Amino acid sequence: MNTNNNLGPYLKALRDNQGLSLREVQSKTGISNAFLSQLESGKIKNPNPVMLYKLATLYRVPYESLMERAGYPVPAPDTPAKDADKISHRFGDITREEEEQLLDYLGFLRARSRRGKK
Repeated sequence: MNTNNNLGPYLKALRDNQGLSLREVQSKTGISNAFLSQLESGKIKNPNPVMLYKLATLYRVPYESLMERAGYPVPAPDTPAKDADKISHRFGDITREEEEQLLDYLGFLRARSRRGKK
């Protein structure tokens, strides 16, 4: 089981990667932007699993991944995940820190691309 020490930065990286503002996430999930801000900053330590489900759906990441990062127990999968569902299918085994850095860099590239199209 993992601790909540990296849930907030991971959620922020996911949101930034998709180019969404806190208000846009609020609009799409019904979760207040104030709560989202506190969650991303790590001030909220025990987010509701229903909220994590909404965020996992919006960000298109496995719900179990957010649950584990939030410190909830997650049973081992019965079957291996499909390669298309894992970031490691292209990069091999990577650490969570490396995954977060890849997401940050992808967000940077997409933001730069959006600025160039204006």
